[in-house]
Amino acid sequence: MKSRYRRFCALRGAGGIIPYVLFRILFATALLAAQDTGGVGSIQGVLLNGGPGVQVCAGARCADTGEGGRFLIVDVRAGRVRLTANGQDIGEAEARAGLETRIEVEMPKVDAVRSEITVTESAFVTPEEVKNSNYLVSRRDISKTAGSLQDVSRYVQTLPGVAIGSNDFRNDMIVRGGSPLENLFIVDNVEIPNINNFANFASAGGTISILDSELIRDVNFMTGGYPSQFTNRLSGVLQIAQREGSREKLSGRATVGYAGAGVILEGPINKGKGSWVTSARRSFLDLVTEDIGFGGVPVNYSFNTKALYDLSARDRIWVVNFTGIDNIRLGPTAKRKPDNELATLDIRYEGWRAATGFNWQRLIGDRAVGLLGFTHSDASVTTRVKDLIRFGTTGANVDDLIAHSPLVYSEDNREAETTLKYDLTAHAPVFDKIQAGGSFKMFRIRYDASQPLGNDNPFTVSRNVDTFAINQRFNAFQGAGYFQSSRNIGSRLNFTWGGRVDNYEYLSATRFSPRAGLSVRLTDRLSWRTSYGTYYQQPFFLFLAAFPVNRGLAPIRSDHYITGFTLTPSATLRMTLEAYRKDYSAYPVAIFYPTFSLANAGDTFAVRNLLFPMVSAGRGQSRGVEFFLEKRFSDKWFGQANLAFQRTRHAGLDGVLRPGSFDYPFLFNAVGGYRLTSKWELSTRISYLGGRPYTPFDERLSTEQRRGIFDLSRVNGVRAPDYFRLDFRLDRTFTVRDKPLLVWLGVQNVTNRKNFAEASWNREANRLRIGDQLGLFPLVGMDWRF
Repeated sequence: MKSRYRRFCALRGAGGIIPYVLFRILFATALLAAQDTGGVGSIQGVLLNGGPGVQVCAGARCADTGEGGRFLIVDVRAGRVRLTANGQDIGEAEARAGLETRIEVEMPKVDAVRSEITVTESAFVTPEEVKNSNYLVSRRDISKTAGSLQDVSRYVQTLPGVAIGSNDFRNDMIVRGGSPLENLFIVDNVEIPNINNFANFASAGGTISILDSELIRDVNFMTGGYPSQFTNRLSGVLQIAQREGSREKLSGRATVGYAGAGVILEGPINKGKGSWVTSARRSFLDLVTEDIGFGGVPVNYSFNTKALYDLSARDRIWVVNFTGIDNIRLGPTAKRKPDNELATLDIRYEGWRAATGFNWQRLIGDRAVGLLGFTHSDASVTTRVKDLIRFGTTGANVDDLIAHSPLVYSEDNREAETTLKYDLTAHAPVFDKIQAGGSFKMFRIRYDASQPLGNDNPFTVSRNVDTFAINQRFNAFQGAGYFQSSRNIGSRLNFTWGGRVDNYEYLSATRFSPRAGLSVRLTDRLSWRTSYGTYYQQPFFLFLAAFPVNRGLAPIRSDHYITGFTLTPSATLRMTLEAYRKDYSAYPVAIFYPTFSLANAGDTFAVRNLLFPMVSAGRGQSRGVEFFLEKRFSDKWFGQANLAFQRTRHAGLDGVLRPGSFDYPFLFNAVGGYRLTSKWELSTRISYLGGRPYTPFDERLSTEQRRGIFDLSRVNGVRAPDYFRLDFRLDRTFTVRDKPLLVWLGVQNVTNRKNFAEASWNREANRLRIGDQLGLFPLVGMDWRF
């Protein structure tokens, strides 16, 4: 939002004045940056009326203006920085990690005695090494958009080529037809295996993020073709930068929303040389009810902390921590029985996960920066599952039934990961921009899991298959190194090339992943970009450890081919058109169920249904075209809309390419908001997705065995009805004790459409059941700063 203010400056000595400055910070194309391997950004601008040869500095970094007064200051430490021109203070700008800030600075005539500064929202654009499929999301987008529930993953579901999983209750991200297991999460240079509460091992989603959206500064999301400095993942990269705490005073805020009630506190360290901020949240439904319809109430705690300190003008350190604790009970109670498969099960779940990272950033010389990172993450999951009708249906008392029913699955598993990494970004002759680095990971695994009675797998008529008992403790290691160069060739072309080497010690495998990209500025408003990359990903350790044969699995491979155009008709409007192709190979597939590929799984809490012998013989492909239109926030409104057409196919051990489980033939998403007055604001979200495929049951066999058995002649051969959801949110700002109080009311699925969730077999009633996703769901929340 534009703000204007006037400053009157006094003369300083003979002929010396504080110059008159006009900042016109262009609010233009907002694109995703590359992985923040240095914790720095860059500032590109024009010094109007300044001419060439003027030294412009941003903190400890400087650059001389060239023709037309243009300058580029690289490796600027993230945060607010003072700007000077030939030593004279001309104001400040904001550098943001991994992003490029574009500004214009207009120098007045020397006899000016009054300074007027006009500031608008900043333009943060992608570095040249990022060619395609990248999007920047702000804290405002996440916290104020209808249907996002202050959850970064749920907002990302509205971006081009991204879809929900099988249920609105989960926040899985389906990127260009890929499994949610194929995405990477990075927060403040810390890799986190899963950023969600109620997350199992070998899964990537959950019910709600453990990250507090009010601590988020920027979100960078890549849906393909990302550069070589990223740890390999097959589909997407979600990179999040948290904001600093206040360097000026102790302050706080209280929040209530879908994720629970919480408080945020922040303040300075050592008179503003650093800052700290911490958030604590707890769900509160268990305080008002014992059952919300499925036999229990989810209870979760989330804690986020960040502390940052400037040791010197060139050295900065920061520490972050993310912790989530949760538990839930699912199944029938004496008062209520769920109307789905949970009516026949008793499930007890407890889990926690935490990640802590330390980073030391050093500006090296005039054109280089190094970032040393040390991270430790740890997670634990304990689950007990009882089958209440294993020995037939019964009308016994629920408590007695639970007590005497057999335990069909149990786990008390723990995974820990420690990472040491170093990233160097430098600017040198011939290569222009160079990025290089390496990492070493150590995993400590402890599995104690069993399926003593086997599993009634729907892919076979045989009962009680895939029995196993895992009691293992082991260490594993991964090492990696990468190099990348991005160079301008002339005034309109930029070429990026590089690669990375990853060693997977547990699999006795080493892989090289080449990357390349090219961008051409066709006009000042139109550009063409293309990129290619090979990506590998190790199957999750739980899959590898479940059966001895799985130890022979290989890293999964995905090759990305992307090309597209970007058009910026105005400073706040952007349009992109992209086409992509992803080719998969070496995907784990079931040995005894030749139609099943792990590529068709991942958006489930029931990981036990995916534990069986596998071999790396699967292949697949995904193709698509995406159109994206974005209007960034101005005085009154903002919005983005996208339309994608895609086709995803995967093959099991039988080699037959079939529609993938995440093969949405088309996806349309639109979000937008409008500021009615200074106190009232509204937003809406629309999602319309083509029906995804699923495998129907063989009703004769299922009836005979009183359990679901798939019709293997029609694997993913039936499509669900199209998915449609309309969400709405209204915000009202009050003033309480001279502090702003935001109260909001929202409604998800305003039309109460019965969207398809899944087809399941009701074992108790012995009949087919079609489950629905979330119906009309009202929400209310508040945010008060104090």
